[in-house]
Amino acid sequence: MSEISKTSTMENVPIKRASLAVQMNALMRKNLTFQKRNLGTNIRLLVIPVLLCLLLFGLEKLVNHVMGGLKNTCECRHCQETNHNEENCSYVCSVELFEMASIDNFPCPISQPAKWPQLFSIPKSEFRATKRDNSRTLNNLELPDKSCRVSGNCPVSILITGFNRTLAQSLGKNLYGTMAFSEPVDALDPFTVLSEYIIGTSTDLAFTYYADPAFLDPVEPLFLVQQNCNPNMSFPLSIKVDGVSLFKEVECVEGLTLWRRDSSSINREIYSGFKQSNPNKDINEYFAAYDFLNTNGNIFNVTLWHKETSNDNKKSLSRILRTLNAASNSYLQFFRGANVKMVLDFAKEMPKSASPMKRLDISAAFGPPFFTWIIEMLLPVMLVSLVYEKQNNLRMIMKMHSLGDCPYWIITYAYFLLISSLYILVFILFGSFLGLKIFTLNDYSVQSVFYFIYINLQIALAFFSSIFFSEVKTAAVIGYVYVFASGLFSGMILNEFHDDNSNSSMIILIQILPFMSLYRGLSELGEYSLRAESIGVGRVGWRDIWVEKQGLLNVLLIMFGEWVVLLMIAFYFDQVLSIGSGVRKHPLWFMRCVNSERKRSSEIQQPYFSVEVEKSDVAQEEKVEKLLHRPCDDNIIVCSKLKKVYPGRDGNPEKFAVNGLTLTVSRGECFGMLGPNGAGKTSFIKMMTGLTPPSSGTAFVRGLDIGQDMDKVYCSMGVCPQHDLLWETLTGREHLLFYGRLKNLHGSELEEAVKESLQSVNLSDKANTLSGKYSGGMKRRLSVAISLIGNPCAVYLDEPSTGLDPASRKYLWSALLNAKQNKAIILTTHSMEEAEALCDRVGIFVDGSLQCIGNPKELKQRYGGYFMFTITTPPDQEGEVEKLVNRISSQASKVYHLAGTQKFQLSKQDVKLADVFKEVESAKKELSIHAWGLTDTTLEDVFIKVAKGSNSLT
Repeated sequence: MSEISKTSTMENVPIKRASLAVQMNALMRKNLTFQKRNLGTNIRLLVIPVLLCLLLFGLEKLVNHVMGGLKNTCECRHCQETNHNEENCSYVCSVELFEMASIDNFPCPISQPAKWPQLFSIPKSEFRATKRDNSRTLNNLELPDKSCRVSGNCPVSILITGFNRTLAQSLGKNLYGTMAFSEPVDALDPFTVLSEYIIGTSTDLAFTYYADPAFLDPVEPLFLVQQNCNPNMSFPLSIKVDGVSLFKEVECVEGLTLWRRDSSSINREIYSGFKQSNPNKDINEYFAAYDFLNTNGNIFNVTLWHKETSNDNKKSLSRILRTLNAASNSYLQFFRGANVKMVLDFAKEMPKSASPMKRLDISAAFGPPFFTWIIEMLLPVMLVSLVYEKQNNLRMIMKMHSLGDCPYWIITYAYFLLISSLYILVFILFGSFLGLKIFTLNDYSVQSVFYFIYINLQIALAFFSSIFFSEVKTAAVIGYVYVFASGLFSGMILNEFHDDNSNSSMIILIQILPFMSLYRGLSELGEYSLRAESIGVGRVGWRDIWVEKQGLLNVLLIMFGEWVVLLMIAFYFDQVLSIGSGVRKHPLWFMRCVNSERKRSSEIQQPYFSVEVEKSDVAQEEKVEKLLHRPCDDNIIVCSKLKKVYPGRDGNPEKFAVNGLTLTVSRGECFGMLGPNGAGKTSFIKMMTGLTPPSSGTAFVRGLDIGQDMDKVYCSMGVCPQHDLLWETLTGREHLLFYGRLKNLHGSELEEAVKESLQSVNLSDKANTLSGKYSGGMKRRLSVAISLIGNPCAVYLDEPSTGLDPASRKYLWSALLNAKQNKAIILTTHSMEEAEALCDRVGIFVDGSLQCIGNPKELKQRYGGYFMFTITTPPDQEGEVEKLVNRISSQASKVYHLAGTQKFQLSKQDVKLADVFKEVESAKKELSIHAWGLTDTTLEDVFIKVAKGSNSLT
């Protein structure tokens, strides 16, 4: 159809679509009413964070109570539980105290901290520097082969450089001391051994130095580093600390002193040994490195590199004192003699008074999994809500009554955002009320921004996920499995990458998953609160996060970007991929040029349609082709060669549900579609209402193409679907108010329209009753009232009287007869009485095609032409009855026979009514006639005849 023709059609009766604000107002009012009726469910939802916060709070109190207070922590349990002698008791208690003191934040008072000898930090055997596979440099060749890691006898390497190479190498050699330690000597004082030689450990220090874990570890040995070391040499070392003898095994490890050209070379070589700096993720750790710069007899100037990275990435003290002391002694012994040295006997921590025992903060330490579950609990709720509307076609019925996609998305999104915000507000307030540190020690603005961005991301995720579900049960199961799994496995995944510093890029990458970004953010908030409590500062705010470049900034940026992108993708997929929500749009629907091209192609490529000559009434309908080019204002609905084909499955051929239907329905006309089950009536209604796209052909409603302008068609369309699509917690009046607002009714006009609609279907006394309490017939009447409100021009009624009692059916028919004056109505029904009462024209639909069209009286005349004679006698008189009928009409044919009851078809041309009555009265003298009747052809007879004729032809 040309644009000029359609414009002229629309000018006479302009379409006034409700504005975006009006549609949003209608949907918001409906949603608020719906949620008011579901207040109990909403309250239960808000109770979830309260209960889980109470659970965490109770666990925290219980654990801290079990851990005990300061008194129990500082007492020696060994002396209380055993009867050992005093000396042994003192020894065991001292060791026990050392072990407790090695823990950070030890609460007991320590007036005389222990004196601990100083050790070097030695790389573990599996991480000591070896040759790199793809390097042929001289520096690389000097290192040992990787095979030493298997045997566990890799040497430790010291890198040396300086302006004076000879001097630097001599000083490097002196680092090992002036005497070789070839055999164990028990006479040497242990403190002398530890200060004279390079003895170190692979055990890291704690945050304080009240105890040295290296001397308390019963498994990890100490290492003696010297040149030309005997690898089989080991000896025990006994040292007294505060009168307690500690025994350690000492193993000999060879030391390599390697010259490097300058400090830049040392920097590159040390950096290449970090795991994150090389593609193979190899670790090559050096014992130490020294740059003696311009050192000479008068100047001692040295730069030191030392190992500081711990395996668990926790902050701890560094073993740097002996590394510096060794360089100083090497210089003194070289220039001042072997007996000149700076002896480093010990180091000790400052005395401390008793401090309150640190309480376990479960919310910060173990809260992220629980909080992940709490926050994500909203996702299945939103997902189920969206899929419920799609599964029950509630969204589609709203769309059929002119609700656009934009207002639906805006209001639904705003509603989800409101519920989520209240949920998070209760979560934060109650957590703060209970004193959980993750809430009280983080600035509320930081928490608010983090949670606000995430709940928006979660809403976008709910919209996106709903696209791929068509059943509520499936969506609910998958949603709750997702929530449980995300809280359970997020920490495991994040810790796996956290333990490996080289995977910082992977940490950022996995945060693209919404549940990972949530867990990472909660973990960061927990760490902030722990840190704030440990150093005694106030709340952690934006300044702290920005200055320290903490991970929460990355989380916020990733979540914000993902929210925007995911929301756009969700809206796009909702238009082109959504499952179960109507016709899918073209992938490039947002480009006008594509729509125009599709429109031109649909107008040009009209399928060829051949008409069977014997169906003259159907052939007459094919004149609709001319109406496509010369439209008339009275032709509201125009269908041209409409076809719907379902593909074959499991070896079955394809199914033609609608096969080239051509039809016009004028203003003020009710067109009835009759047909057996599976004939294609509902498929036709679905195409006309936008539930499914046609395979070929097209249809116009008021000059608007259903393939291109369906959103505009909805403005002037009313639908009563085959199954009632209602909200069970809304009343009948509230349904009509909602749909009336969508049809741009407001104020007194809306109230009057609702009142008249309720009266027309006899529901005035049930107007304020919830539709869930309606009977099946009342729901059908409400659905009909919804389809008629707002005075739509085209109305589709799919079996509207199903389930109605006779009185209600008559009332409904009266309402439809009054309403059809300015409308074009297409009605599908199995009731011939209903078709005769309501329809101006009737079409019998069989196997996807119209077999005949006309008003009921014409069809009965055209396909009738006979009387139906029914008579009931004893079975033994059936032969006499047949003779009687033959006397009435020689062309009579029997169409029914059962237990003495026979039905005959009599041609009207051969029969006179007077002769029939005369013959029957005469036969009563000889036959026992229990009952008889003579009827004209009914519409049901026509329907059966046409349906059988079509089946015989196929």
